[in-house]
Amino acid sequence: MSNRITLTVNGMGSDHCAGVVKKVIESFRSVQEAQTSFANREATITFKNNDAELGEILKAIRNAGYEPSVISGVETTDQDADDQRSLALLRNKVTVGGILSVIILGIVYAPFSGMEIPANVSNVLQLIFTLPILFWTGGKIFSGAYAKAMRKIVDMDTLIALGTGAAFLYSLVATFTPDILSRSGIVPDVYYDTAAVIITLILLGKYLEERAKKGTSEAIRKLLGLQPKTARIIRGGKETDIPIAEVQAGDVLLVRPGEKIPVDGTVMDGSSAVNESMVTGESIPVSKHPGDSVIGATINETGSFTMKATKVGAETVLAHIIDIVKKAQASKAPIQRLADQVSAFFVPVVIVIALLSFGAWLFFGGGVNAFTSALVAAVSVLIIACPCALGIATPTAVMVGTGKGAEHGILIKDATALENAHKVTAVVFDKTGTLTEGKPRVTDIAMAEGFTQEDVLPLVLAIEKQSEHPLAQAIVVDFKEKGLQEYGSKDFQAHRGKGVSATVHGKPVLVGTRRFLSEQGIVQSATLDGKAKELEQSGRTVVFVATEGKTSAIVAIADTLKENAVETVRELRKLGIEPIMITGDNEDTAKAIAKQVGIERVFARVLPEEKAERVKALQAEGKIVAMAGDGINDAPALVQADIGIAMGSGTDVAMESAGMTLLKGDISKIL
Repeated sequence: MSNRITLTVNGMGSDHCAGVVKKVIESFRSVQEAQTSFANREATITFKNNDAELGEILKAIRNAGYEPSVISGVETTDQDADDQRSLALLRNKVTVGGILSVIILGIVYAPFSGMEIPANVSNVLQLIFTLPILFWTGGKIFSGAYAKAMRKIVDMDTLIALGTGAAFLYSLVATFTPDILSRSGIVPDVYYDTAAVIITLILLGKYLEERAKKGTSEAIRKLLGLQPKTARIIRGGKETDIPIAEVQAGDVLLVRPGEKIPVDGTVMDGSSAVNESMVTGESIPVSKHPGDSVIGATINETGSFTMKATKVGAETVLAHIIDIVKKAQASKAPIQRLADQVSAFFVPVVIVIALLSFGAWLFFGGGVNAFTSALVAAVSVLIIACPCALGIATPTAVMVGTGKGAEHGILIKDATALENAHKVTAVVFDKTGTLTEGKPRVTDIAMAEGFTQEDVLPLVLAIEKQSEHPLAQAIVVDFKEKGLQEYGSKDFQAHRGKGVSATVHGKPVLVGTRRFLSEQGIVQSATLDGKAKELEQSGRTVVFVATEGKTSAIVAIADTLKENAVETVRELRKLGIEPIMITGDNEDTAKAIAKQVGIERVFARVLPEEKAERVKALQAEGKIVAMAGDGINDAPALVQADIGIAMGSGTDVAMESAGMTLLKGDISKIL
């Protein structure tokens, strides 16, 4: 049994409808929580123990006038097809309504162009062209209002149906029994044009809204890419293509060059380079070897490999990101929660005001046109007061805002983040992976007197190629880019926590810490030692190289700044927003990075739980705080902040804790 189920709920015409569905679901004892989204036409149910009451819940939703169906995973093909059909039908209705409304207006205003049409003929023609608009173009408005009225529910459809229905019925009487009105002193005017144009405009608004929804979904799909439809599974030594939905955790899959990785998993055999730009934004393919993790929907570029599926369906990174976007579109900003409270009594109040307006004009308006004026006033109140801003515009704005964010690499998990964004007065940055790339790179090389880079660096490259240490890999990447000659090495030995040694080109070579070289009896270079201390004070890690029994070179390595870090901090200052750094790194490194980017306020050696306390202290100063981080250690602070901003290249925990995620880790998106 599943504790969490998502339903597609068709028939929700407004946020009020979503509220009705939510109340229906939460009336069941087995339900812990229900989240409904008018924007997504979805309801997510979290059960306390199991979903045994699901059948009864579906029945109750149907009895309330909506059509629920269970969905799972990230397959959206059927839903997309339904959305396409619904949008096409709505477009056709708007087109027909628009054409017929223009014809009706042409008949109404024909006398002003010198074309005289007898009143009775004009009225009948208007009726003929209005009927399709009421019963086809706007049919769902009336049927929806009636169904809700039977359940003692009133909403926007109620106002529209009452207003246009009253105008139509009055016009119908004026068309076929005008004498009844005339004998009562009422001018038998008709208002077919009013009913037709109002319904057409309402449907046009709904069509534009649906288009916005469709555009949002397309932006997300373009950003995330499409999940493969099939996977190649290995069973009993045989390869078989199966639908992606049938893949289970623990299955062994084969992935060939150029194919998308079907699900999240771990490489078992073989090596390759995988393009993970969908998730990390890094355009350079990432090398994958046995034991490495791979992400579903990323692209395998070079070699073939077998993998073990670890996360499938709704558990994959792709499904997780889609879920974040859906939650964002379903979340409500504070102003929207206020709108929900207001709209609960807004519609009944409007109906009462419309009746009072009708009565006031009827009894105090005077003249033969009193009834007509009263009817026009009542209809005007019903139509103009239609709470579109409360019921449609706000969730649509949230939906489009999150969609536009996704299109630009910003996943917005909580609508509250949207509302708080413009209030921010301080942005707190983690250092590693947020302001910096999170990857060590060679920054400086210094040689001892009597040694040259051409002689020493190829020896360093040869020995570091054998090491798996991150600093060694940084040296290898940099030295290979320099096009250095590559030698082989022998007698390689790794000295844990200290360094490595080997014989290269017939020469003994040592690479490691200052202490390691001293323990090996290496003669130190006073010049290089002084330079090393200077580099260490600026936040760099220094690797010492010894050849021929002497220190011959030092290589400084540091986590380099992100491309837009300095500019982002500068622009924040221009906006009057204070940039602050909170990091668990040592004070020298933290201050060195802060100085490079232009941050004055720095908190170093801060533990994860202390980060949240620091954020809370800033809030106590009256600051509205945004926290940007990428690691598990940033999660408490991301939750504590008014807006949590996670780097997409960071951990799942950070993304879960934050209200926003910068998909490509580009901090310039904070601006």
